[in-house]
Amino acid sequence: MPADQETLGRRLGEEGYLADEGLLTAVHLAGVLGLPLLLEGEPGVGKTEVANVLARVLGRELIRLQCYEGLDASQALYEWDYPKQLLSLRAAEVEGAPPAACTGRSSCCNARC
Repeated sequence: MPADQETLGRRLGEEGYLADEGLLTAVHLAGVLGLPLLLEGEPGVGKTEVANVLARVLGRELIRLQCYEGLDASQALYEWDYPKQLLSLRAAEVEGAPPAACTGRSSCCNARC
């Protein structure tokens, strides 16, 4: 995270994003404090673009979660596909390797171990 809001604003601007003072303050404080930042608003106001640009500025991977009414934490954070997971575990046992799910590289669930 850039050391101050001015630097953050300049770096976002270099990526083509002009942020107002309130947004810069919120983003900077969330970064400095190591806390998540929830952006909410009407469609098309730039929530996803802030995240895209910030990920580029910080050199981080963006993991995007499309929220909608009725989405709960179990669906959003941990989608389990039991048959694929079981198959992955059995294959790992045969190969003598750790299961992919335990290394966060599984294609059968969205969990990161």
